[in-house]
Amino acid sequence: MPDPSDVPGDHAAVLAANAAFYRAFEDADLDAMSDLWEHSDRVSCVHPGWSALHGWGEVSASWATLFGGGQRLQFILTGEQVVVEGDIGWVSVEENLLAGDPAGGIGVSGTVSALNVFVRGATAWQMVAHHGAPVAERAG
Repeated sequence: MPDPSDVPGDHAAVLAANAAFYRAFEDADLDAMSDLWEHSDRVSCVHPGWSALHGWGEVSASWATLFGGGQRLQFILTGEQVVVEGDIGWVSVEENLLAGDPAGGIGVSGTVSALNVFVRGATAWQMVAHHGAPVAERAG
């Protein structure tokens, strides 16, 4: 993952918001996740294998469900690309997942290709969309 301090201006701020998203996810921190998202009807989220969720109510409920399930994920991010156009920024990234269970076991869960979209808020970049799609394993 690029170090946000090595990237100029808005690109660094979007990368920092993206990093905060994955920290909140790994920590199962509902308050931190809530702070990252815009609380509006225009937000959307697609978790791998889920139908599209629209509006902050549905999206926030999905995070509460995921965080309450007991399984913890660690993300090893690769191929991170950031683009900023005016007041919109997006990050495409491969999420290489390590899954942990409440008993402390860890296993590789696969790779998800994700797109995270942010808008410039009054004080920080806020997430308005997350889309994660599993990457199929190649036959080999």
